[in-house]
Amino acid sequence: MHFKKSNQNHSTVLHDGKVPYLTFRKLDQAGAVHGFSTRMGGVSKGIFATMNLSYHRGDDKEAVDENFRRIGEAIGFDPKKLVFSNQIHETRICKVTEKDCGKTMTNMDGLVTNVKGVPLYTGYADCVPLFFYDPCKKVAALAHSGWRGTAGKIGAKMTRVMKEEYGCKAKDIVAAIGPSICRDCYEVSQDVADVFRKVLEGHEEAEYMDDKGNGKYQLDLWKINEIILLEAGIRKENLDVTDICTCCNSQYLFSHRASHGRRGNLAAFIVL
Repeated sequence: MHFKKSNQNHSTVLHDGKVPYLTFRKLDQAGAVHGFSTRMGGVSKGIFATMNLSYHRGDDKEAVDENFRRIGEAIGFDPKKLVFSNQIHETRICKVTEKDCGKTMTNMDGLVTNVKGVPLYTGYADCVPLFFYDPCKKVAALAHSGWRGTAGKIGAKMTRVMKEEYGCKAKDIVAAIGPSICRDCYEVSQDVADVFRKVLEGHEEAEYMDDKGNGKYQLDLWKINEIILLEAGIRKENLDVTDICTCCNSQYLFSHRASHGRRGNLAAFIVL
């Protein structure tokens, strides 16, 4: 696979093989077992081809089961123990323990645990996956950050939950902003642009948004999440920001925008 890169920061690492997946350099260096899927290496057919990781898009259940088995074997987690989030584009976060293995946490966009061997899942097809790992307190988390979750600062909220519930320090947390839609591909309307002007009051608009005229804007969810995480106390040297856009690379990654909704799901995973 040869990804078109939105920049060349080399933060995102491709693990090629029968089941290709992506990781992040700083999380790798910290020892976090994690990964982000591609479209490749599964058994699904048609618009779901081949590594669809969602039971809710209309795909064959047996195919999705096999896809989870394969990606679990590749990354290194037990798919039967997966804890799923049922995302609703808000900022609710669930603390996960071993009793939640095999369950779906309804109406949650963030999952966090300090229990070894409990793998977490969040699903994607253009929205921003946020990964968190504290190597000191041994806490792992995922957050699904679409534009509404980003506007609600779910990344900062997750950092706060890790501090308040598990005693983490923001300076110790290693984080990554994963593959999702890039600034050049993400056109939004005036109402969405106005939301982010309020959220990022005090920041130069040109830092995170381009005005195209006619009430249309190009929004940079990577930059906005980076600003939010840094302001929450994550250290820049502990943060990876992806260089891979789902929409630019729709032959390798599911993109809702590129496929007009005819697609499967990518997934983010992390496990202690």
